[in-house]
Amino acid sequence: MRIAILGTGRVGRTLGLRWVQAGEGVLFGSRSPQQARFDEPWAQSVPALPYTEAIAQADVVLLAVPYQAALQIAEAHRDMLAGRVVIDCTNPLNANFTGLEVGFTTSAAEQIAARAPRARLVKAFNTVSTATMADPVYEGRSAALFYCGDDLPAKQCVAQLAERLGFAPVDAGPLANARLLEPLAMLAIYLSCHGWGSQCAWQLVTRAGATDSSNCSHSGKEHP
Repeated sequence: MRIAILGTGRVGRTLGLRWVQAGEGVLFGSRSPQQARFDEPWAQSVPALPYTEAIAQADVVLLAVPYQAALQIAEAHRDMLAGRVVIDCTNPLNANFTGLEVGFTTSAAEQIAARAPRARLVKAFNTVSTATMADPVYEGRSAALFYCGDDLPAKQCVAQLAERLGFAPVDAGPLANARLLEPLAMLAIYLSCHGWGSQCAWQLVTRAGATDSSNCSHSGKEHP
């Protein structure tokens, strides 16, 4: 599988290295590929191309750029992104990183999807730190990787890519549930800045054999 990572920052480089190690084909897309510099030896042999060329060669596109830049990329390359699996790992952080620009009534993922409506968009990798991307195993247990989207085969593709990195993928439902995952990422950022640091991650625990969802309640009260 050929993965185009648009963005050469910490998130893009970390996931790029992990997928290269897992045997996936990786290339980078950059606004200024001639200025893209990689200190890591592994990345020096990975192509860095303009966005258009990177997308054209890819099966999967990872948006590893700030939210506003992701909107611009989706708008400018909407035709090229059509039919491709696009992973949105952005969070719509405000200027001072104390909150989100959008949330609960819409999401960054939905706004990006609106600008590239034929892309097979999946929200994923936004709720984990780069430290967890680099090593998602904590005390022998894989960190949860929440993802959501409206295209089932695209979601399955993203889940497989997450598993290749050692995550425990968790299907979080339709793309509209990015309205929940993005605030969850904001909580992770808050906790990271208030004592927990980046070496922590979400995990889901279940009781053995407890797969029945009939006791779910939206009222906060338990069913008998």
